[in-house]
Amino acid sequence: MSGAVRVYADAAALAHAAARLFTGAARAAVAARGRFVVALAGGATPRATYELLAQEPWRSRVPWPWVHVFWGDERCVPPNDERSNERMTRQALLDHVPVVAGQVHPIRCSDDPAGAAQRYEAILRGIFPDARARFDLVLLGLGANGHTASLFPGTDVLKEERRWAKEVFVAEEDTWRVTLTAGAINSATLVAFLVSGREKAEILDRVLHGPRETAKLPAQLIEPQDGELVWLVDAAAAGKGKKQKVKSKKLRPQKRRPAGLV
Repeated sequence: MSGAVRVYADAAALAHAAARLFTGAARAAVAARGRFVVALAGGATPRATYELLAQEPWRSRVPWPWVHVFWGDERCVPPNDERSNERMTRQALLDHVPVVAGQVHPIRCSDDPAGAAQRYEAILRGIFPDARARFDLVLLGLGANGHTASLFPGTDVLKEERRWAKEVFVAEEDTWRVTLTAGAINSATLVAFLVSGREKAEILDRVLHGPRETAKLPAQLIEPQDGELVWLVDAAAAGKGKKQKVKSKKLRPQKRRPAGLV
């Protein structure tokens, strides 16, 4: 599995590293192209980063009027449902920063997953008219079963090669979701996985060091075409894989760095 792996002492240090990455990517994108287009992830690990970004000094480091917000995936539940990624992100971040309402694009799919996926893709193609979903940053988590976004093991969406957004039924949850496809994610300038906790150690080791089994480990599908892939990992997630390869020099825990790209 490609990509730089950076290990931090604990979940708090990981959240600060992700906040530095976010602010650095935002400032660089706005300076270069006049906007910053990001796809956010759900889950507890990204939430800690969002809560930092909603506070000073991080809040003032992001050029919010030029930020365009998307999501990597969403459960097809009402937006006020506690399982909604949109709800979590608004509570942790978006309700506390001066982002332009018209530049926030949630996935609303509770009534019509297939139609919602088509509408979301249409919005994306309007933002990126040159046939590539060139996000400046995509944030991702890693599920205990090897999924990322809503790219779940054994689902048909893993084989999708043309669409940027697609509906997917997750049988173990008895729930529909809408997700960015692997192709859309792999068109990004920068993709960052945020992985925290001892319970993720075994699956992280399999994804990074095991054989390529994308049908079983969809996170292995994420290999940006001409962008950068980085894994931000805390020591608990990095230290307990079966093969113990995380003890290599490349995965040595890092100290916090000054503001900017990690």
